[in-house]
Amino acid sequence: MNKQFIFIFFLPLFFQTTAQHSSSFQASLDQQVSKLEPQLIQWRRKFHQNPELSNHEKQTGAFIADYLKLLGMEVTYPLAKTGVVGLLKTGKPGPVVALRADMDALPLTEHNSLPFISKEKALLNGQETGVMHACGHDAHMAILMTVAKILSENKKELKGTVKFIFQPAEEGVSADEGTAGAELMVKEGVLENPKVNAIFGLHIQSLLPSGTLNYRSGSLMAAVDGFDIKVIGKGAHGATPWDGVDPVVISSEIVTGLQTIVSRQSELTKASAVITVGSLHAGVRRNIIPDEAIMQGTIRTFDTAMQRKIHQKIKLTATKIAEASGAAAEVTISKGYPPTVNDPALTIQAAKSLVKTVGSGRVNVIDAVTMAEDFSFYQQKVPGFFFFLGAYPEAMNPQRKPTHHTVDFLLDENSFKVGVSALLNLTLDYLSASK
Repeated sequence: MNKQFIFIFFLPLFFQTTAQHSSSFQASLDQQVSKLEPQLIQWRRKFHQNPELSNHEKQTGAFIADYLKLLGMEVTYPLAKTGVVGLLKTGKPGPVVALRADMDALPLTEHNSLPFISKEKALLNGQETGVMHACGHDAHMAILMTVAKILSENKKELKGTVKFIFQPAEEGVSADEGTAGAELMVKEGVLENPKVNAIFGLHIQSLLPSGTLNYRSGSLMAAVDGFDIKVIGKGAHGATPWDGVDPVVISSEIVTGLQTIVSRQSELTKASAVITVGSLHAGVRRNIIPDEAIMQGTIRTFDTAMQRKIHQKIKLTATKIAEASGAAAEVTISKGYPPTVNDPALTIQAAKSLVKTVGSGRVNVIDAVTMAEDFSFYQQKVPGFFFFLGAYPEAMNPQRKPTHHTVDFLLDENSFKVGVSALLNLTLDYLSASK
């Protein structure tokens, strides 16, 4: 019997043993997730009861940093004001995978009847406001802490490095606070030392069936930009409008004109877009034509070229409509988050990991959404994959869906363990597939 025959003879046995080990390890992970579910929910409730606004996540960040140190990780805190980074080194060569969770809450006063309702208050722009986790960031942190615990306890089964990113200020900050969130984390080197090869993130979604995993390749979420338009006219008595230049009427024409940018000037077969005027302020009395009017709005796009063109068209439309009536328009456009774009090659691999987690019947390819996410700043630097974890109980009245960013926001806690398993599978499959 020659050596080649011996090798061929034992080859099936080798692969069978490897497959059995993989299956055994997978079953062990599932058991660990189930065992940690009560702790996962307890962490989420702790974060929910103690929310902190963007760039003020000091207690939250300190708690997470201390926990990651207990797991034996190399911890950087604070980064980007209140952010936390934990580094799990396996000691074996391999890629660097980053996992991200956001930490900040919203300025809302919670109105639901949860036993762990938030009663926190804070000052924002000189006014007192309630503080509430109304977007699921409390769940994101608890899920990633659970993933960190399981991976650290199974380090001998891994290769490469896992970087845990707990990020502040995803909801954004005011202009005078400067750069925030993922953009600042990237600027301060979160994707370096060691250099990240791929990054994964999830967002819990209260409007999708609980326990489902939802994704798409390419553009998943829109870019978000803002605009401010000041229309400068000439004041007059309301009874004699011919004596002035009415900025209110001109602003109304601009609002209408802006809508034609999407409906008549954008190639919507390539990508969709939204222009919304959210506020319009002018005057103080019904019989006084004011000197000026100010409007603010939001722009949502999925394509960089279309984004640039729409910015140009907004400026052109506003200024020319104003000029046609003898007024002037000052237009300021502020760039927000880029589009959240899933790397196509990484998505193909990631989709298999999602199916492994819950089965093909509970994994959905969805349409792009016009909300925005600053996870996009990471994806501009390294291949990234972002997906939605459904957390809406299927038995609940569909007319009472708890919408994000509202005071009665709710999540199905039974979905959280699915998020843990999904991030575990994404990480382990990426590490094992890399050469």
